Amino acid sequence: MPANATILVVDDTPANIGVLLEALENATYEVLVAESGQSALAQLEHITPDLILLDVMMPGMDGFEACARLKARSSWRQIPVIFMTALDEPVQKVRAFEAGAVDYIVKPFFEQEVLARVKTHIELMRLRRNLEDELNLRIDAENQLAKSLDRAVLITDRAGEIIFTTRLAESLLHRHCDDYQVAGQLPASLHQAGHGLSIRRFNESGRDDLHFLVLEETSPSPNPSALMPLGLTPREAEVLFWVAQGKSNPDIATIIGAAVRTVHKHVENVFRKLGCETRAAAAVTAQSVLQQPGNHWE
Repeated sequence: MPANATILVVDDTPANIGVLLEALENATYEVLVAESGQSALAQLEHITPDLILLDVMMPGMDGFEACARLKARSSWRQIPVIFMTALDEPVQKVRAFEAGAVDYIVKPFFEQEVLARVKTHIELMRLRRNLEDELNLRIDAENQLAKSLDRAVLITDRAGEIIFTTRLAESLLHRHCDDYQVAGQLPASLHQAGHGLSIRRFNESGRDDLHFLVLEETSPSPNPSALMPLGLTPREAEVLFWVAQGKSNPDIATIIGAAVRTVHKHVENVFRKLGCETRAAAAVTAQSVLQQPGNHWE
């Protein structure tokens, strides 16, 4: 049973409050009490409970209105609310869920039922929070990784097998190493002079199982964005660039991280926009643009 969770009980009947207070405190919950909807909202300004047990029929602001108001506040919206009422009519239950409740308890209530429902929804709430925390951690890690994705970074094992590569590194290997195979071995030509790349290697002291490489071009190479004046989108320009390098659609899909069918569609659009019927014709058009001065990476 979840311990140390905080429950806010909102009810204008002292007898009901007494029963719930005793049952919840015996179950090791911390219990807060409000005798009206207004009082409950005022308490929420200072403390955020893990769950709210909310009476429906109260003078002034009833439970439906109180729930609607707290669900309208982004900082309170995720607090699970269980309605309590003596009304056992389907229309009231529907109205409760429409107001934002996660559950519904009919009075007179059975203490063990209340505890079971409270336990279930607190566990669900904690699972959701854990998932949100995990998601936030993943997003943060991805954001950190994204900062390095504009660099040509490779990680290999001691045998030269590529474990990780950024898109830019993948692109440079395809562009400068004719013997490079996607997601395979580090190309032998990379260790030879004249491939147009400089290599910086970083190894962790005391271990040689992983090797971190950063690639940089030693001279400017054609820039795919130069093809955009042909009336192409950035993605279409990238696809045409690789068509001009003699790459097949499956190869292009791997290089740019897209589905083959998506690449097929991009190629069709490129042909239509350029008025070309063959890959060779499209490649010639692209090369005529890429070879012009100023259309290279700097």
